Amino acid sequence: MASPAQFALSSSSNANTAGWVTFTYASFGMACAMAGLGVWALPADLWVKGYLLMSSVFLCGSTFTLAKTTRDEHESRRFANRLEDAKTEKLLMEINRGG
Repeated sequence: MASPAQFALSSSSNANTAGWVTFTYASFGMACAMAGLGVWALPADLWVKGYLLMSSVFLCGSTFTLAKTTRDEHESRRFANRLEDAKTEKLLMEINRGG
């Protein structure tokens, strides 16, 4: 039988379905295509279109960076909490053996 710690580790990993992954890639592709088409069809000078395109690319890149940083911070806190829980459990087991 799995220990509570092993169960917590195995149940915390949420795998995405293939449909969800496909949907996210398709949504991202459509959003990029629609933004590109909007900039291309905009009745403005070439330098204005270039500025909008470059700012869109920078916005997209910084969004990925922000999402990755947020995820990494969350995972590091989860890992630190698991370590603290393991230390506490070990201490409680030692107290129970002694008492």
